[in-house]
Amino acid sequence: MSPLDDFLLRAVLAGTGVALVAGPLGCFVVWRRMAYFGDATAHAALIGVTLALATELPVVAGVALAALAMALTVSLATGRTYAMDTMLGVAAHGALAAGLVALSLLPGVRVDLMGYLFGDILAVSRSDLLVIWAGGALILALLVWRWRGLLLATLSADLAAAAGIAAARERLVLTVALALLVAVALKVVGALLITAMLIVPAAAARAFAPTPEAMAVVAAGIGAVASAGGLAASFRLDSPAGPSIVVAAVVLLLLANGIAAVARRGGGRGAGRG
Repeated sequence: MSPLDDFLLRAVLAGTGVALVAGPLGCFVVWRRMAYFGDATAHAALIGVTLALATELPVVAGVALAALAMALTVSLATGRTYAMDTMLGVAAHGALAAGLVALSLLPGVRVDLMGYLFGDILAVSRSDLLVIWAGGALILALLVWRWRGLLLATLSADLAAAAGIAAARERLVLTVALALLVAVALKVVGALLITAMLIVPAAAARAFAPTPEAMAVVAAGIGAVASAGGLAASFRLDSPAGPSIVVAAVVLLLLANGIAAVARRGGGRGAGRG
């Protein structure tokens, strides 16, 4: 029997694959304060599921198309009529509601709504693993390729322009990466929890990382640990796997902040004695 026949091993590999991508990408979401943007993109996943089921497209393709369309629409519309937070709030909740209504209107189709909302990592198949790891590798390659441009555009549009980098192009790269992540992560943590896996590990890594590159690596590691820890807790407590992974990530965030606070106090006392 192949080791991949073990559903728990497949779940761990799936969670790790998503975490390794969500960590570095989440750093840009945190740096750019794009949490609501991530929500709007992730919530469009349900519209993508409806599109896929109605047209017999693969679900991953439908979700990627819907998430990308939502991200591009929000990017173009934000700030033209309403403030950014208002526009993103409307887009996030409107996309979620529209997706739920559209799914309910599909004739003759039974949908595991809880799985799409909160993930179903324990049901990940070998083909799902292939999609997650192949999609994750593509996103990481895109981030590595555009790292300098993304970082400069995040720090300052003027600084990026001075270096010959178009901030709008880098924003488009980030938008594409987010849409791809939503597509590959939907089965692991679901539409409602994808943004948490972007933000929480990156926020926890911020307490320890001296450089942007270090923060990306630490965030990926924290996400992987949270995935394994959440699955272990889910197995022991018989709790939902996706939410358990997010809770584990939040616990790691609290621990990281606590350790950082203790370290700062220790450093301050040492300096005072000196």
